[in-house]
Amino acid sequence: MSDGRGVLTRTSFRLPFLLLGGLALLAGLDAALALLGLPHVLVGARLADVHGPLMVLGFVGTVIGLERSVALGRGWGYLAPALNGLGVVATVSVLPEEVGAGLVLAGQLGGLLVYRSLYARQPAAAVAVQVLGQLMAVASAALWLGGVPVPGIMPWLVGYLVLTIFGERLELARLGALSPRDATIAQGVAVAVLVAAVVSLLVPEAGFTLLGLALVAAALWLAVKDVARRTVRSTGLPRFIAVCLLAGYVWLAVAGAVWTLGGQVQGRAYDAAAHALFLGFVISMIMAHAPVIMPAVLRRPLPYRRAFIVPAALLHTSLALRLAVGDARDLDWAVQGGGVGNIAAVLLFVAVAAWSALIARRTTTAPSVPSSGARYDTATTTTGATS
Repeated sequence: MSDGRGVLTRTSFRLPFLLLGGLALLAGLDAALALLGLPHVLVGARLADVHGPLMVLGFVGTVIGLERSVALGRGWGYLAPALNGLGVVATVSVLPEEVGAGLVLAGQLGGLLVYRSLYARQPAAAVAVQVLGQLMAVASAALWLGGVPVPGIMPWLVGYLVLTIFGERLELARLGALSPRDATIAQGVAVAVLVAAVVSLLVPEAGFTLLGLALVAAALWLAVKDVARRTVRSTGLPRFIAVCLLAGYVWLAVAGAVWTLGGQVQGRAYDAAAHALFLGFVISMIMAHAPVIMPAVLRRPLPYRRAFIVPAALLHTSLALRLAVGDARDLDWAVQGGGVGNIAAVLLFVAVAAWSALIARRTTTAPSVPSSGARYDTATTTTGATS
């Protein structure tokens, strides 16, 4: 291509955005070491208070923004991950925290405009659910910029990621002959998550309880209606994706149960609920779909290899140690050991993915880029089976 759009498809153009997300990941993991009371590298102690926004809005937000911009296929769409990534750089620098939060807010507003265009292209319920999720991302960034403590922002951070993933899985469930009643229930659950976040600002105990109930409902819906319940009997990548998804839904239910029973929990219970969701659910989703999404984004092959099972298994076993032994019994050694295992699992997955991409044969054609509102639509074309 000789026009400007040809530049947008180049790996060299898209890779820097992904690297900015990687910077947020490394800084967030370093901050996690500080929160665990363990030796950290450089920025951990300084960023410990913004560990949550850095991981959710900085890392995951930049990656989602990049993928959505690729799906849109317009140059202006890349302003969203660019601003978000610059917010990450500002946050890990010596600049005031407000500078980074402001840039992240601008990036999330840009992401909302991207979703607006995607919804105009495909006005489906699944995309509408993701739009609600992006609205919650904007609210999260605005509350962070306004100085609201991270525990108060938690429902909004949770809603952003849960509704984004829920909307994507809703689209694939629709391909499996989803009934109108099932779709209506899913939309009701999504609205309940948003309402719970609003209530949490006014009546925290009631808001977190409602949030917990909505998350349990989402987990049950996904466990019953998601196509993963069928593809788990397959082999190779479809089975790997399905196992990661189903395990993630269990952790989503765990987080929901903690908030349902405890309301606005603190201490060990807060740690358990937050990490069940952000590690057990969200990171498991990322592991599941990296072999599908990353080739579409970077236009480079990332073949699935059995070695991917190792970091995924380490993630879930170390998280079980952290929550079921450390948080449940108030044992520091188990919390720290599980936390180190969580960090090692994430870094090992990145290493395995990089290794797989490096040894992959160069192909003459790139994977198709998702153009609809469903982020994981490429799963049906890349793997040959809906997963």
